[in-house]
Amino acid sequence: MIEVISGSATDVAAQLEAGDAASFVSVHCNCEADVSALCAVDKVQNLHGATSCLGAMTQAGATDDVAAFVLRDSDGAYGTAMRPMGGRPQASAFEATQAALMAADRLGESPDLIWVSTTPGTEEDVLAGIIAAVGDDVPIIGGSAADNSVEGNWFIFDRDEQVAEGVLITVMFPSEPVSFAYQNGYAPTEQSGVVTKCDGRTIQEIDHKPALDTYLEWTGGQVPFDRDDPETQAILSDSTLMPLGREVADVGGVPYFLLAHPAGARANGEIDLFATVEEGETLTCMSGTINGLTERAGRVASLAMAAGNTTPTSVKGALMIYCGGCMLTVRDQLKDVVTGVNTALKGAPFLGAFTFGEQGRIVGAGNRHGNLMISCIIFGK
Repeated sequence: MIEVISGSATDVAAQLEAGDAASFVSVHCNCEADVSALCAVDKVQNLHGATSCLGAMTQAGATDDVAAFVLRDSDGAYGTAMRPMGGRPQASAFEATQAALMAADRLGESPDLIWVSTTPGTEEDVLAGIIAAVGDDVPIIGGSAADNSVEGNWFIFDRDEQVAEGVLITVMFPSEPVSFAYQNGYAPTEQSGVVTKCDGRTIQEIDHKPALDTYLEWTGGQVPFDRDDPETQAILSDSTLMPLGREVADVGGVPYFLLAHPAGARANGEIDLFATVEEGETLTCMSGTINGLTERAGRVASLAMAAGNTTPTSVKGALMIYCGGCMLTVRDQLKDVVTGVNTALKGAPFLGAFTFGEQGRIVGAGNRHGNLMISCIIFGK
């Protein structure tokens, strides 16, 4: 059984306490919420919590407070564990995964799926740590915690603690089938070039020219930049409909692009991203629209159902990750986003978190971290 509830933290906690014991609860909330009441609920075996930009969305609409995805599956097995980052993200992710398997009493086994929440900055290392624990055949789906203004006020939490830098893992061995999809809502343009100099999440040169000069040329001046300002300038909002894509797979003859979101630009020509790139990678300027991002969530839900040959009438519920940057761009159309998902799922309960980084599995490319992405997990009957 799956239900999705929303409201204040105390109201959601009271509903959880009044219901039957839950196997797994994923909570996503505004970073201003006090989650202490949720952590004190005795009837939740595995509490998986992360902040979400300005709230979350459910089948009932958007909420600026707290939403909880409640799964009761006595025939399945679930385990949740969290570890602080401690400057060692890969090791912390490995340890959290092992601890989650122990909590599920399935150490040494491969879960059907891993649900991950991490804090922004080291997602590629987090994925490497999880893969070191379970291999790359296990789908890893989730998103990075978010705040309301990219100031670092995000956090993740379980029953025992709340941390600003850490990784939270839930391993899932459900008794019923699950399926998923991980997609973006953008199209490639003809503008592309090779990264010739970079440092982690900072691009310094594209085709041996300052990266910013190239990007501003590609976007035709649509991303404003003051060349007289020596400080790093935020371009996160202006670049949302013009991110950078990397072709990482070919799915049925169609190239699959993993996106990186430009966040800041400097007068020296460097661009900071929310994802790591490597020298030699080809970057393509992508193009998105408000309508495309509004409609995409429902399409991803449909793709997730199709991946499991699941009909809408047999969907118990769904967990969705919707990029926080995309949400901010289509915030005035959030009602339409929810309507699209409800139409695809025929009103089945769902919870959507607005994240600052998205993790998912790509056919032919494995588990990857990207930006401006949407994922959906379908829990079937």
